[in-house]
Order: sequence, then C-alpha cells, then structure tokens
Amino acid sequence: MRVLVVEDERRLAAALQRGLQAEGFSVDVAHDGPQGFWMATEQDYDAIVLDIMLPGLNGYRVCSRLRAAGIESGILMLTAKDGEYDEAEALDTGADDFLSKPFSYVVLVARLRALVRRTGRRAPQAMEFGDLLIDPARRLCSRGGVEAKLTSREFAVLEHLARRAGEVVPKREILEQVWDSAFEGDLNIVEVHVSALRRKIDAPFGRAAVETVRGAGYRLAVDGG
Repeated sequence: MRVLVVEDERRLAAALQRGLQAEGFSVDVAHDGPQGFWMATEQDYDAIVLDIMLPGLNGYRVCSRLRAAGIESGILMLTAKDGEYDEAEALDTGADDFLSKPFSYVVLVARLRALVRRTGRRAPQAMEFGDLLIDPARRLCSRGGVEAKLTSREFAVLEHLARRAGEVVPKREILEQVWDSAFEGDLNIVEVHVSALRRKIDAPFGRAAVETVRGAGYRLAVDGG
C-alpha cells in the first residue's frame, strides 16, 4: 500500500513514516498544503493521511481540491481532540474517515487498512503462481500449502513483483513502491530482501520463482518457478 502523509509537525510526520514503513507501507511525506496537493495529483496513492492545520493550504481545502480534481485516494483526516466541527467539516469536504489527535498508532494502521478496503482501491486479491500463493488481504504467503513466514517488507517486495509477474521490475521501482520515492540509501537493500525471499519461498522447495535479470532487475516467474 502506498501512503502519503501530509503533516507539518516534522517529528510526528517522521514518526508516522518510520512506523508505517515498518508495517510494509511505502510512505511519502509532505509538510505543507500546496506540496501535499501537488504530490497527491502527481503520484497514485492508496491512502492519504491529511492534517487539518497546514501552512499554505489547510487540510479542508486540500481535500476539496483533490476531490474536485478527481483524485479518489482514500483520505484519513487528522482532527483536533474533541473537534466535532472539525470531524463534520472533514467529511463534508470529501474525507473518508477521521482520527482525533492524539491518536493510537495501532488504530491509525487499522483505519488505513480498513479505508483502502472500503474505498475499493486496488482491492487485494489472492494471486497464485503454480503452487505459490500470495494473499495480500491476509498478508499470507504459502508454497504448496506450507506457510512462509515473511517480514512486512519482504511481503511488500514479493507482492509488488507478483503484481508485475512475468515482467522485469527494476530495483529503483521496487525502492519507490516499497520504501519511498525519497529513499537515498543503498540499492542493495532490495537485493538483501530478494535473497531473504529466495531462502523462504524457493530454496526449501527446490524452486526458483524470483529471477534476477542481470543489469535490469527482478522478475517473478508466472509458473511459480
């Protein structure tokens, strides 16, 4: 799931980014209204976490302009504590859900997952490649009925490859979709996670589902290897 966080409190924004990334989300961050609006119209996001009090353009105006522009991403608006009018206006301007500050991080993650299911964007369907099953809705991966225990990030890498099965997916694209568009670390982080996937879904079964296309990227075999 790809998420945009629009929050001007930089410490909170950074904490949300780290936490959601640990859950396997791909997260981009904007710190003001105009930047958030621009990013939401330039990239395809499954969900947007949108604060109300933003410099340049408040959350209500960002939300209404996004809806006017035809952006259908699920929007979870962060409102003030006990802000009944904030909550009402958030829904009136096109938000799908709201959460009052301070909020539980666990609840935020659950709300985001429910929001994407409810809005129907990229409804996660189970995918089968031979005897390899990948079920995003249950975050389950199994080979021949034997469950493979994957970390959130490993599962996110595998899911992205699965959605492009049979195609070569560049490392940079995996970074942008599974980590975030501003990632500046070592590209080899992708190789590390692909190696982990091979140890869990290929090697124990004598298969080779995740192929390396030298100099280009990775490809998931449509027959499951």
